[in-house]
Amino acid sequence: MMNRFVIGIFFCFAFIFNSMAQSGVTEPILGAGDAIKVTVFQNPDLSIEARITEVGQVSFPLIGNITLAGLTVTAAQEKIAKLLRDGGFIVKPQVNITLTQVKSSQVSILGQVTRPGRYPIETTSTRVSEMIALAGGVLPGGSDVISLTGVRDGKPVKFEIDLPTILQAGKRELDAVVMNGDTLYVDREQKIFIDGEVQRPGAYRWDRGMTLRQVLAQAGGLTNRGTDRGMQIFRRDPSGGTKIIEPKSTGETVERDDVIKVRESVF
Repeated sequence: MMNRFVIGIFFCFAFIFNSMAQSGVTEPILGAGDAIKVTVFQNPDLSIEARITEVGQVSFPLIGNITLAGLTVTAAQEKIAKLLRDGGFIVKPQVNITLTQVKSSQVSILGQVTRPGRYPIETTSTRVSEMIALAGGVLPGGSDVISLTGVRDGKPVKFEIDLPTILQAGKRELDAVVMNGDTLYVDREQKIFIDGEVQRPGAYRWDRGMTLRQVLAQAGGLTNRGTDRGMQIFRRDPSGGTKIIEPKSTGETVERDDVIKVRESVF
């Protein structure tokens, strides 16, 4: 597992890379402070770059002040095209709007980060790793898995983003695009617990893919009376109860919050 220092360095670099927006993400809503570029096909004199004012408007050639705040990019394009057409300026206007900077949308970042707070989404393709970088990265003792809660297509959603998997394996498709109103939460690092006939019983950091053999090694190995036979794993199930698992070998993987009981040898 990449150590915390290296992960922090990766975070600092991550936010400078451009990302393509994930397919199926709801189109952003324009708001005050957003910067846009408007072009009209074959009418370069009508091309502008502007920032939406506090009252939600931009000033457009021939038309004047237009209220765009609260509209999607597509709806704003259609509105400008209609005004140009209805005003008799262009018969069939083809309007394109590019959202160059987002200031109206914000994400809350809470938990084990250097600078918790609310941060603006600078571009429509900003991802979770980039927002964590803006917040100064994950603190020592913080979890590698980031929880995202928000709304997509009118429905509440919750994602878990495994940052080491993204950074080490380059799986950018798992690095979710953030949207206005999202909350990112960094919990304390996940633990596993081992008790019984080991040299150092207690709580240890859990890493994805960790095996029983690795847990035993962290705990200093078995005592003279201990045995790796008949071990039990106490694991929470989705209903909130606890189930008992008897592993067949020390090569089996453990899950976060598992409690491992190592028995005394009967021989």
